[in-house]
Amino acid sequence: MPAQPPERQPERQGLPDPRVLRSRAALEAALRELVTERDLRQISVADLTKRAGVNRSTFYEHYADVHDLAVAACTATYDQLVAAAPIPHSQLTPDGSPLPNPLPSLFTHVADHAPLYRALLCDEGSARMINHLLHRITLAARISRGLRTGEGTAADTPHDPVSAFLAGAVLGTVIDWLRRDCPGTPEEIGAAVWPYAVACAEVLPGERGDQWAR
Repeated sequence: MPAQPPERQPERQGLPDPRVLRSRAALEAALRELVTERDLRQISVADLTKRAGVNRSTFYEHYADVHDLAVAACTATYDQLVAAAPIPHSQLTPDGSPLPNPLPSLFTHVADHAPLYRALLCDEGSARMINHLLHRITLAARISRGLRTGEGTAADTPHDPVSAFLAGAVLGTVIDWLRRDCPGTPEEIGAAVWPYAVACAEVLPGERGDQWAR
């Protein structure tokens, strides 16, 4: 009788296997370390598995390739970036006071993680990473403007050039600032960009942007 494969232990109450979490955490930590040492395109699966202390088959159980791992490794950091960059939907808060400028916090966050963002978003980075972050910021812009977001994927997100323009402006400014080695202070760059972000936010559903508010 042929030997049977080892029986997998069931996950308790739907919780992920701790071994899976440890393997993923080790690989993602290895990626975050390696992108500060060399270009993303120069990082191989062998580099990652050696740094993480796991074997090659373990890598492919969780990720399709290095870029897939890079997206996963940076998701939490990207979420922090998106949270730090609320897209203004009005020049005033609900109580009528001027809307505070959130951009210094955004650029402070970028400066704090500059090696990682520079490696993944600038000249030697990944188009897949840029598109991933652009989509996330576009969704944040739609939510801020009170619009539906579909199922969360790029294909399901309704066409909305206003939110795409706002997201592109934010991300483009971040990338340019990184390429120039983050000149000035976060407060200075935030103050310079803020008037233009507010001006863009004036195109709202019910005005010239209403044809896209679906």
